[in-house]
Amino acid sequence: MNRMNMMEQVHLAGEDEEDIYSGFNDYNATLDTEDLQHDPTFQKAVMRTSHGRRPPPTASRGLAVGGAGAGARLGTAARGRAGIPSSMGRLQTGAVAAGGTDMARPMTAVRAAGYTSVGNRGAGFDPMNQGNKGPAPPLEPKPEDSPEEKIRQLEKKVNTLIEESCFANSRGEFSLGLEKAKEAGRKERVLVRQREQQSMGDQINLDLTYSVLFNLANQYAANEMFNEALNTYQVIVKNKMFSNAGRLKVNMGNIYFRQRNFPKAIKHYRMALDQVPNSHKEMRTKIMQNIGIVFVKMGQYTDAITSFEHIMSEAPSFKTGFNLILCYFALGDREKMKRAFNKLLTVDLKVDDEDKYLPHGEDKHYNLILEVIKNDPLRQIERQRKYEAENCIKTAAKIIAPAIETSFASGYDWCVEQVKTSQYVDLAHDLEIDKAIMYLKQKDFNLAIETLKSFEKKDSKVASTAATNLSFLYFLENDLDQADKYAELAMSSDRYNPAALVNKGNVVFKRGDFEKAREYFKEALQNDSSCVEALYNLGLCNKRINRLEDALDCFYKLHAILRNSPQVMYQIADMFMQLIGVVPTDTSVLAKTGEIYDNEGDKSQAFQYYYDSYRYFPSNIPVIEWLGAYYIDSQFCEKAIHYFERASIVQPAQVKWQLMIASCHRRSGNYQNALETYKHIHKRFPENVECLKFLVRICSDLGLKEAQEYATKLKKAEKTKEMREQRASSGTRRGSGRGRRGEDTDESSGGRKTSGQRRGGGKRRPNLDDVDDGAYQMSSKQDIGEDIKNDASYSDPLGPQMERPKTAAVRGGKAEEDMFDEELGEDMLPE
Repeated sequence: MNRMNMMEQVHLAGEDEEDIYSGFNDYNATLDTEDLQHDPTFQKAVMRTSHGRRPPPTASRGLAVGGAGAGARLGTAARGRAGIPSSMGRLQTGAVAAGGTDMARPMTAVRAAGYTSVGNRGAGFDPMNQGNKGPAPPLEPKPEDSPEEKIRQLEKKVNTLIEESCFANSRGEFSLGLEKAKEAGRKERVLVRQREQQSMGDQINLDLTYSVLFNLANQYAANEMFNEALNTYQVIVKNKMFSNAGRLKVNMGNIYFRQRNFPKAIKHYRMALDQVPNSHKEMRTKIMQNIGIVFVKMGQYTDAITSFEHIMSEAPSFKTGFNLILCYFALGDREKMKRAFNKLLTVDLKVDDEDKYLPHGEDKHYNLILEVIKNDPLRQIERQRKYEAENCIKTAAKIIAPAIETSFASGYDWCVEQVKTSQYVDLAHDLEIDKAIMYLKQKDFNLAIETLKSFEKKDSKVASTAATNLSFLYFLENDLDQADKYAELAMSSDRYNPAALVNKGNVVFKRGDFEKAREYFKEALQNDSSCVEALYNLGLCNKRINRLEDALDCFYKLHAILRNSPQVMYQIADMFMQLIGVVPTDTSVLAKTGEIYDNEGDKSQAFQYYYDSYRYFPSNIPVIEWLGAYYIDSQFCEKAIHYFERASIVQPAQVKWQLMIASCHRRSGNYQNALETYKHIHKRFPENVECLKFLVRICSDLGLKEAQEYATKLKKAEKTKEMREQRASSGTRRGSGRGRRGEDTDESSGGRKTSGQRRGGGKRRPNLDDVDDGAYQMSSKQDIGEDIKNDASYSDPLGPQMERPKTAAVRGGKAEEDMFDEELGEDMLPE
């Protein structure tokens, strides 16, 4: 009844209204299963079935079950209706009462399984009654120690090493790439052995083996280890299990070519050509190109022509056509040079029409697309191809022009006419410009000017180039009016032409207007930051208007581009001289000037400027160091002591300066002062090995008894240093995952050495005779606290530290005495 009342309150759409919810309120009473227990017709039907004829439950069973809970009652009495002799009349079990809920058992014949209207209405659909079982157990992880998993992880590691090796090679880190390739090879061999031990030899990954060997050979070749690369390639080629490995003979031929072993290079190229099928035309063409180039290197132009002509008939290209023209030029065959030039002009550039990069008026959508594609990678490739094609054609014309006709002019005219009738008609104007430049190189200025003037009424780009050259010519002839005229014409044709702006600036500079000339040079640099002419002229302008710092900045930038330009170096030196005149107390300028003289080999002038810099700023460590080294080189060690003492005051924690002072005393023959200095250093830095070595040497030379004591300390210090280095190196290997047992760690210069190699027969230790500063540089990690601890005169205000437990003091001390109680050997003395 409640449902019917709710239905009466619902607004139904009229006939003229469109009801979007039509059909949802249709109700079929036959689908209602909730009131079937109160339907007498349905109950009579149930009674006639075998289900309804079941005997009612006995009293004893009801008491037994009801005894499980005081709240248990007959199912028929729960709703106040007569008992039904069916399964619906069963007593509720004690599990329900004990659980504290009033949830009835699901009846599949009456209600849908998993759903109940009694209690737990907020529960989700649970047909299998799994709500009380908790979450499902986690999936069993695969055992990481299984042989299959270990092999899989090792194979993954090999692939990772190959990728890292290739990436390092692409970055130019060839040594790192080779190291990764070698490690991949070692791990791949371990992988093969593990497969064989597990009787999985039939599952060996040949592709992985091929990749490892191929990458290793490439890395050897990149590091110019050609013999190792050839041996690795030979291993791949001889293995019949690797399909198509024969074409790697091309790589072997390339290595022989780099070694200039041309006969073997041709042999391997031809062997590779025999193994490449005819269907791979591009690969065969490249191999034949290599064969032709090798013949050119050997001077066998006829054989090279055979290869190049075959390529031009099958797959013509600009490089091959240009090489063919060079071969005919070397043989002096005029007619074939002309024929090869015409053949070169027929090569397809394979570049789309340039019109697609032009804006389309009001089509905003196309113009947006144009902004994206006008400088994308594909456009850059097209530009590169076009540049190579134009360069080949123009260079070929310059080469054959004097050879195909009686004069250069007539030969060049023939080339221009051929270009005008070809698909590269736009190059005709460039060839005319090149013709005028060739006249300039031949010092025929009248013909050059006449040729360039013919371009005044051409399109803007060509006219700008011609006007720029004309302006330059008239400027050389000191005709500033004509130079200015053509510079203006070039700028009006192309305002972004840096050469035209430089010419205009030169004219203005020549007329004395340096500020205006400076603006033109700056504008040229804005259009092309690599325009060295504009940068040099800008420096000159700044110099003329006394903007010396700006001028020096320009010349420094130019010096970074042109390292060996005498003009730039002269301007920098001249600027320093002027700067010293303006700011004579600038220590950095004085030191820089001294450095310039030092690089030029003028030690006396360098000393003067370094000394002036030291007078104004006596704490500049590089200047102090240079002055001290200068006096040592001049055999005035006593004067060098003053500068090293100053350095030790500035940097008291650096043992290098103290050692330098002692070395100066020793060089000057003052062994007593040297000994006292070394003792002071030893007191301050008791673990310094170099100090102990010199103490041993001086005490031995002077016949002092302390020699044996210092020798023992030297052994202890070296032993401590050795153990510290071993701990550091082992920690580094553990941290990087490279420490492996059974492997040789002395593979390179960075490998570990034995203690005998460190003390004796290995590399000679640097000493003060070498004046090697790096040998005495203290560790940057040493802090102030460690310096205080090393000072014997320091007393802790908090009192002495607690004594360590003497659990093994006697045994340890005795062993230590036995270890270091040795006679002083000759090998312990410094060289």
